[in-house]
Amino acid sequence: METADSVEKGDGGEKAGNGHAEGAAAGGGGRLRGCRGFLRRNALVLLTVSGVVAGVALGAAVRGAALGPAQVAYLAFPGELLLRMLRMVILPLVVCSLVSGAASLDTRSLGRLGGIAIAYFLGTTLLASGLAVALGFIIRPGAGASALNAPGLGLPGAVPATSKKTVDSFLDLVRNLFPANLVAAAFRTYATDYKIVLRNTTSGNVTLEKIPVGTEIEGMNILGLVLFALVLGVALKKLGREGEDLIRFFNSFNEATMVLVTWIMWYVPIGIMFLVGSKIVEMEDIVLLVTSLGKYIFASILGHFIHGGIILPLIYFASTRQNPYRFLLGLITPFATAFATCSSSATLPSMMKCIEENNGVDNRISRFILPIGATVNMDGAAIFQCMAAVFIAQLNNVDLNAGQIFTILVTATASSVGAAGVPAGGVLTIAIILEAIGLPTNDLSLILAVDWIVDRTTTVVNVEGDALGAGILNYLNEKEKREKEQELKEVNVEAVANNKSEEETSPLVTHKKQVSNTTSTADTESKESVL
Repeated sequence: METADSVEKGDGGEKAGNGHAEGAAAGGGGRLRGCRGFLRRNALVLLTVSGVVAGVALGAAVRGAALGPAQVAYLAFPGELLLRMLRMVILPLVVCSLVSGAASLDTRSLGRLGGIAIAYFLGTTLLASGLAVALGFIIRPGAGASALNAPGLGLPGAVPATSKKTVDSFLDLVRNLFPANLVAAAFRTYATDYKIVLRNTTSGNVTLEKIPVGTEIEGMNILGLVLFALVLGVALKKLGREGEDLIRFFNSFNEATMVLVTWIMWYVPIGIMFLVGSKIVEMEDIVLLVTSLGKYIFASILGHFIHGGIILPLIYFASTRQNPYRFLLGLITPFATAFATCSSSATLPSMMKCIEENNGVDNRISRFILPIGATVNMDGAAIFQCMAAVFIAQLNNVDLNAGQIFTILVTATASSVGAAGVPAGGVLTIAIILEAIGLPTNDLSLILAVDWIVDRTTTVVNVEGDALGAGILNYLNEKEKREKEQELKEVNVEAVANNKSEEETSPLVTHKKQVSNTTSTADTESKESVL
């Protein structure tokens, strides 16, 4: 018996040991599968971040090789291919997504969401401009920096003073909203130029007169295409059944474009690596440049950090009562793309893909609001432009009064709408602000010297504002749907309850029932008594 018991105990111990081993193996296999699943889900994010780090290392390693301009161009060639592919899909993506988005939304909700979007864009841009001016007066990046014009900083040539008037700039903005030729709007933008004409006065003196002349410059007229696509989508919605075929065409075109975007996204890490590396190699003396303009760079990046890391998440939290940083965590790939490409338009394809798949934003909302935001919502550009204006004013020992500060805020907010979503697009609009407050534009060469540094955080804040705006609109739209469904449920429940209560508690009905019951019992009793 003892031997049998010992054998049974030994068998039980062996079985228990095997069970523990199998459990440990299963636990290890589960952890391994979980790790593989995490890597598979976040492979693109990890590769993109690795591409940025590898680009910095590549640029630092190649700087000592003393490459010429041709070699630097060859180094940047893979990154140039990435930019060309991203710009290739911008036109069909913007037009098709806006047409399908405007056609899929109800006209009343379209107007409501459009009003909320405009209020959000203007409000956040004004907040960004005010923050930049306040930081400029606190940090004073241009105080005592008059020696920056000395040679040896590796600065580009001086930018000639622009003669374009502020009024003409705003008129060009309105003209571009209504392009005369949609095909030409895909690659050309209207811009006002000036022709100098000699005039002989009656006294015999010769005067020079500037006459505005309309010209076409290279660059996609994205404002005109956005407005046309929105109006076309609303018109197709109004047609009803007759416009359904064309709406399905734009929906299919949009889905096919998103498939192309998915393929392009896997090339993003390689392109980013060579883009960042070539930009680092291009600069002649990074250390001297950063130390000379360090306060300006620090003030601009600090403004971007405060606005993008605190103000915009607070606005999102106040509107949705949800964690904004969890929302932003699913958009690391678009942020890395924005950091590398410095282009809001080039980041649009990856932003639309990630915000729909990772954050669950309704594709009707994202495809309606993100193309508009990539064109008109430029919070980072507003901070950059206002900081540059205050910096140049302090550089020239000009004390800005209240009127000039108000002009900077309004002009920066309005000109950021027309700023091109391409690298260094905000530098051109700084000239409008400087002209509006009467400051020289020759110092723009200093801004151009460090634009490649500041423009990266500028673009990240731009696309972050677009993404959070889409998240807010998606939350408000879902909240309105839930409220309507709840109202319908309450109406149905109340109607059923009233019917039941009327049947059960009505005194007339209960009285009739009681009478009928008494009469029936009386009849049966009388029948029984007779029998």
